[in-house]
Amino acid sequence: MESIRRRENTVQFTAAQVAAIRAAAQPGLALVVGPPGTGKTDVAVQIISNLYHAHPRQTILLLTHSNQALNQLFEKIIALDIEPRHLLRLGHGEEDLDAEERYSKAGRVESYLDRRRELLALVQILAEALDIPGDFGYTCDNARLFFIAHVRMRWEPYYRRITEMDIGDVVAGFPFTKFFDLGTPLFASADGGDLDLAAAIRVVEGCYRYIESIFDELSDIQPFELLRNNAERSNYLLTNQARIVAMTCTHAALKRSELIKLGFRYDTVVMEEAAQVLDIETFIPLTLQSAKGRGLKRLVMIGDHNQLPPVVKNSGLRAYANMEQSLFTRMVRLGVPYVELNRQARARPEIASLYRWRYRGLADLEPHVTVGEFASALNPGFASTFQFINLVGEESEPSRYFYQNLDEAEFVVAMYQYMRLLGYPADRIAILTTYNGQRALIRDVLDRRCKWLPYFGQPRAVATVDQYQGQQSDYVLLSLVRTRSVGHIRDLRRLTVALSRARLGLYVVGCRRVFETCFELQVAIQRLLANGDQLSLCPGERFAGQADKDARKVEVVEGVEDMGQLVYKMIEEHLGTGDGTADGEAGDEDKSHSADSE
Repeated sequence: MESIRRRENTVQFTAAQVAAIRAAAQPGLALVVGPPGTGKTDVAVQIISNLYHAHPRQTILLLTHSNQALNQLFEKIIALDIEPRHLLRLGHGEEDLDAEERYSKAGRVESYLDRRRELLALVQILAEALDIPGDFGYTCDNARLFFIAHVRMRWEPYYRRITEMDIGDVVAGFPFTKFFDLGTPLFASADGGDLDLAAAIRVVEGCYRYIESIFDELSDIQPFELLRNNAERSNYLLTNQARIVAMTCTHAALKRSELIKLGFRYDTVVMEEAAQVLDIETFIPLTLQSAKGRGLKRLVMIGDHNQLPPVVKNSGLRAYANMEQSLFTRMVRLGVPYVELNRQARARPEIASLYRWRYRGLADLEPHVTVGEFASALNPGFASTFQFINLVGEESEPSRYFYQNLDEAEFVVAMYQYMRLLGYPADRIAILTTYNGQRALIRDVLDRRCKWLPYFGQPRAVATVDQYQGQQSDYVLLSLVRTRSVGHIRDLRRLTVALSRARLGLYVVGCRRVFETCFELQVAIQRLLANGDQLSLCPGERFAGQADKDARKVEVVEGVEDMGQLVYKMIEEHLGTGDGTADGEAGDEDKSHSADSE
């Protein structure tokens, strides 16, 4: 019976998270503000799970701004005690979902038909176990008649007098023992002994619930047997079977007329990344059902107005129409009551201090950020867990808005090589930048500097700050690019995102002169400069080892040339070991990373 145990969320929620989950359970509007690392996704998943179980006849529409965020949410929903047959993921991006089953329309229809064959096979096995001749596993309708005429007719007389029986009669009279004969006694305790009467009754009730669930599921599948056209099956799945329907706001806008025509109905809307969604993108998903629908009962919006706003490329609309302000942000600023999550479990406290000041009462989740990897305040090979590195380079603009800075690109790639040579796993390092041009340049430099030695591999991600919102990495190398003006990082919300992606180490490369004098960024930059503006390293340490604070030998790197010479020297030593690894302990893991990169 282990297979039918409920899969519950193992997250221990904080008081603020519980308040958010309770607020979302009530009819009406619920706003949840989630600073970086406070568990917005876990809260959203628990809200959906609670509503799914509390309202079995209601449908939940799950919306996000991006496919990536939608997949992250959906993967966590799949892991909970939610029937896969009630889940549907619409739009592009479903192919990137990390799941054993397919949750698109076509995938769910195929899954239903496969499940039909499995369940009908079980029905036939049950018929043979009851010694009833006939082909009862041919269609769902045959199975339904078999359940009424044979299964229920045996169970009801037995169950009516079960309280009058002794343990022997309960065991001997159970009509489905042969069906559950898996080679181990059905009425045996975990230690191999006999069960008492109450435990035996629980066993037979559980067995019958399992049998009943087979026929209940076949009842849901029967329409797919009758509908011969896959398009009709897909539409029936959307309008009648799916109870949690997930899509991006863009897909909702594109398919609005089609969904209304099909008669799609929903009772609750849960919108993640709400602060990144334009007003119009927020309103359209709320109107996917006709005026004759059963009516929207709940709107749950989860986001962070202190992180990136909606993207509006037209400068006139952005400046004069205030379209960059999302409906979520507008309501927060107008004083609509909201719940703010207030415990971060992503980053070391000293890294969280770089953006903590932007939120009211954002504290660390104890003891999560003081144990394990968070316990040591040292990153092997670095004198500090975060640092601003002042680099006097020069930006270029090969095409309009395609900003690049070759010195910074060379420097962050050299830092990546340095970390890999110390034994840092490649999949724990992300390289971020503020412009697409710099991202392309960094990828070129990575290919040129790292491809000749497969040991280096590729980092977890090379992305822009905007692309990486909602994600995290243990160690982040950030290139700010601009040396003539601040650029679009002047928006403090973008810098907040940039500084809040790292868990254990953050190293920012930029021109101090430009960013320190920017009024909007002064508080954040001054906090970032707390450890100086020159890269301080401890090259003798190794990632797998324990750094000794008192015995550390710190070297200051003054520029690209110094960093390049240091890495070149380490590469020579690395190749001189003859075993192709930076150290013996990390060798096998690093070889696998290099194999993946090749």
